[in-house]
Amino acid sequence: MRPPALLAALVAAALLVLLAAGAGAATEEAYVTLLYGDEFVLGVRVLGKSLRDTGTRRDMVVLVSDGVSEYSRKLLQADGWIVNRITLLANPNQVRPKRFWGVYTKLKIFNMTDYKKVVYLDADTIVVKSIDDLFKCGQFCGNLKHSERMNSGVMVVEPSETLFNDMINKVGSLPSYTGGDQGFLNSYYSDFPNSRVYEPDSPLTPEPKTQRLSTLYNADVGLYMLANKWMVDEKELRVIHYTLGPLKPWDWFTAWLVKPVEIWQDIRQTLEESLPGTGGGKNPHDQLVVKILFILPFCLLLFGYYQSCFQTNKELISLRSLCAFARRARHKYKSEESLPSYSVVGSASAFSISNQRLSNGTHSKLPPYFGAIAVLVCFVSASFSLALAFAIIPRQVMPWTGLLLMFEWTFVSFFLLFGSYLRFVYRWGSISANHAGFSNSDSSENHMGSGHQRSMSDCDMDATFYWIGMAIIATVAVLSPTILGITALFTKLGLMVAGGVVLASFMTYAAEHLAISAFNKGQKDRNGSRTRSFCF
Repeated sequence: MRPPALLAALVAAALLVLLAAGAGAATEEAYVTLLYGDEFVLGVRVLGKSLRDTGTRRDMVVLVSDGVSEYSRKLLQADGWIVNRITLLANPNQVRPKRFWGVYTKLKIFNMTDYKKVVYLDADTIVVKSIDDLFKCGQFCGNLKHSERMNSGVMVVEPSETLFNDMINKVGSLPSYTGGDQGFLNSYYSDFPNSRVYEPDSPLTPEPKTQRLSTLYNADVGLYMLANKWMVDEKELRVIHYTLGPLKPWDWFTAWLVKPVEIWQDIRQTLEESLPGTGGGKNPHDQLVVKILFILPFCLLLFGYYQSCFQTNKELISLRSLCAFARRARHKYKSEESLPSYSVVGSASAFSISNQRLSNGTHSKLPPYFGAIAVLVCFVSASFSLALAFAIIPRQVMPWTGLLLMFEWTFVSFFLLFGSYLRFVYRWGSISANHAGFSNSDSSENHMGSGHQRSMSDCDMDATFYWIGMAIIATVAVLSPTILGITALFTKLGLMVAGGVVLASFMTYAAEHLAISAFNKGQKDRNGSRTRSFCF
C-alpha cells in the first residue's frame, strides 16, 4: 500500500507546484506593457487585440500603477491581460518633461524573473504580424532610431534580478539625454549601436548579449509622416509605433491627419464587449457625454433664437410672416438696385457709404474703427469657439463623432457669440438714432427717397448668406484633403492653411458687412418700433 500512497503524494505535490506556478505565469515567455493612468487604457486594449489576432499563446502582462482605476483593471483582465500592480520609480532627473515623472518604472521589466524572456511593447504600438520569433533574440534587443539612438518602445529582455539591481544602482550616475528611461538605457548599453542585427532565420552562435531589431519590429509613424511612406516593405511590417509626441492614435483628430492611424482604428472597432458598453473601444461614460454634447448646442441655439426673435415678435412664426419674408426675399433678388460695395482689406469705402446714408437726417456716424472692431470680435469668437470644442469633446471618441461634434460646437458657439455682438451693435445703432433726434417718419422718407434702400427683413437674407457661407468654407477647408484623397501630412496641412486663408478673408468681409447692416437696422428701427425684431 505504501507505493500507491507515495505515488499519490508525489502527484499532489506536483499539482500544487504547477498551481503555484500558474498563479504567477502561465508560460515562460510573455508580452509586457506599462500603464500609468486611465488615459492609456484604450491603447493597451487595442495592443492586446492586435496580439491576440496574431494567434500568440504567450502571456499578456500589463504592469499598472496606482493611477489606474479599479474599473480599468477589471476591463483589462476581461480582455485577457494579466494585471500586476506595481509602484512607480521616481525619475532622478530634475530637467525633464512632466509626463516623464515615472517613466523609469519601465526598468522593472528587467526584474520580471517569473519569465525567462519578455517582449516589451509601448501602449501606443500595435502588432500587425506575428512577432513570436522575437523570443529567440538575445539577452537584450532593441531598435535604433535616428541612426545612433535606441528606442525603448519595443524591447526584448531576459529578466535578471542582478541586472535590475545594477541598473537601479546606476540610475543616479548615468546621464539621460531624454530625461527619461530611454536616455538612461542608451547610456547603460552604450555599445548597443555596434550590435549585430537580429535575423530570426539565421541565429547566431554563440548568442550575443545585445542585438539590434529591424525597423520592421518598430516602424516609426513619425518617420512615415516625413516621406508619406514606410521606409521598409509595408507587407512585412510587424509592429507600428505611433511616435507622435503628445498626440496618440486614440485622439479622434489624429485620424484626420496621419494615415497609419486608420490601421489602429480598424483594430479598435473589432474590440469585444468585455464589459457592458465597451465594444468597439467605447467608454460608457464618454457615450453619455457625447449624447449630451450632441443635444445641448441645438437647445442653446433654439433658446437664443427664441430670445432674439420669437419673444420680441411672436407673429414671426405665423404663416403670414413667413409669406411676407418669402416675398421680401423674392423682391430682393429681382431688384435692380445696386448694393453698396465693401472692401475686404480696408473698410474706408464701406464706412463712407454707410455714413453718407446715415447723414441724411442724423448726425450719428460710424466710428472709423468700427469695422476693425467687428473683424476682431469675429476672429476672437471663432478662436474661442474652436478652442471650446476641442476642450469639451472627449479625445477618445471615434474620428467621425469627434469631427461632427467639433463642427457643431464651433458653429453654434460662434453663431451665439458673434450674433450677440451684432445684437449689441443693433442696439447701439438704435440708441445713436434716438440721440440724433429724428422721427420714424423722417427716417422712412429719407430711406425711401435715397434710392439705396435695401429690401430688409427681420432675418436679413444677406446675413443668412454670410452665415452659411462661413460654415461652408470652414467645412470645405477641413474636409478638402479627405475629399481629394490626399494622404501626405504636409500637403494636407498646406491645403487646410489655404482654405483657412480663404475663410479668414471671407470672415473679414462678412463681419464688416454684418456689423454695418446691424447698425443701419438699429438706426432705422429705433426704440419706437416695437413690432420689429433683430434676428442675428
